[in-house]
Amino acid sequence: MSDSAEVGVFGGSGFYQLLDEITEIKLDTPYGEPSAPLSVGTIGGRKAAFLPRHGPGHTLPPHTINYRANVWAFKELGVTRIIGPCAAGSLQKEVEPGHFVISDQLVDRTWGRKDTFYEGPLTTHVSFADPYCPELRPLTLEIARSQGVQAHDGGTVVAVQGPRFSTRAESKWYQDAGWQVINMTQYPEAYLARELEICYVNVALITDYDVGIMGETEAVNHEEVLRVVAENNERLRSLIFELVPRIPEHRSCLCSRALQGARLET
Repeated sequence: MSDSAEVGVFGGSGFYQLLDEITEIKLDTPYGEPSAPLSVGTIGGRKAAFLPRHGPGHTLPPHTINYRANVWAFKELGVTRIIGPCAAGSLQKEVEPGHFVISDQLVDRTWGRKDTFYEGPLTTHVSFADPYCPELRPLTLEIARSQGVQAHDGGTVVAVQGPRFSTRAESKWYQDAGWQVINMTQYPEAYLARELEICYVNVALITDYDVGIMGETEAVNHEEVLRVVAENNERLRSLIFELVPRIPEHRSCLCSRALQGARLET
């Protein structure tokens, strides 16, 4: 394919424009159409592709996104690294709205989503013990902090089904487990990237306190989420524009060899 890219960027809530000079590519995949046409351009001399996971104008709720088509489309373009920024809620007081969390763990609480490329007959079990790329994560953290962002080194994101927000009982359950972040799109997006041996790093932009901190803050509402995202879009853009050119050309991480020993072949 003449149009190719090294790095893929998923756009989250309110983050629909990334590249200034782009070529728009419409792809079909074995899993259907992606959320939108892909925009391919250059960031610091590196070819990058951008895809709004919720579709143009945020028309796709998180439980209806065709995650397999989205990740496969990046693979077709030659992408080996994916940056997955997302709007997210905080489950702990010290993780404040406006902070970034460079997640290191993930808990899946979704259901019914198409979450694998390997449905047989070749049985494939891909390790997901460490969901996020160990090369991209520290680099992303370093750049965020150098830009003056309050960025947390690690944090567990619990992915919930959506589109509704949590009940107070559910949120307390997640808080008591010690998890830091709640989101609706990290699974299966991050896992599907691992199945295709694509590195994936998450940047969670904290927009709210989920159901709130008792006696201090109110429960989340979508209007407030969009307000905080709008206020921080430029910081997220600056992070990505410095990160992409600094990604090493060669990979030595576990993501690049995820399929080694993963298949049961007779």
